[in-house]
Amino acid sequence: MTITVPAGSSLTLRCPGSEAIVLVTLAEVTAAFIEDLPPIPVLSLDGPGVRRIGVLELVTSAGVTWVEGEMRDDQLRIIGDAPAGLVQRRSSARQPGRFPASGTAQVVTAESRRLVAITGRVEDISTDGLLMRAGVPSLPYGIERLLLHVAMPWGDLTAAVAVVDQRADVLRGTFEWVEPAAASSLAEFCSIS
Repeated sequence: MTITVPAGSSLTLRCPGSEAIVLVTLAEVTAAFIEDLPPIPVLSLDGPGVRRIGVLELVTSAGVTWVEGEMRDDQLRIIGDAPAGLVQRRSSARQPGRFPASGTAQVVTAESRRLVAITGRVEDISTDGLLMRAGVPSLPYGIERLLLHVAMPWGDLTAAVAVVDQRADVLRGTFEWVEPAAASSLAEFCSIS
């Protein structure tokens, strides 16, 4: 199995004595093992020569794990011992892509409950859920679920998605409902190696 950290991923570095830093990866990196990952180019606000060491929440193609990381000169490196293991393993086969998506988001805050139109692209999909990047710099705060229409290679996929994680313009969710006519096409598409 190959470990991949996709471009555009959000990684969190927690350093002692300071707030957590969310970093965006600028390029995809791949290795056979997590400890063999090359330096990951990231977007940071630090000046040259600033060094930060902390616990890195590393989101990869195989799941999420925590490792010791060092950031210097817009490069994030895995340091120290190999991690104990992945704490989240995706259970179903996934397929990357850039599939146009549009739909309606249910936004719930303490003050209101409203529907908001959204557009973007699905960058990763499985029979369990998806990763979507919105077509705006930032999604509205408090999205609980979506009704999405995704342009897949075989045709449109309509699905209800419960939000698992939302950061800036990226949203991860699990399927609550998939249009029955598209469910078998999705399963076949995701099983392609």
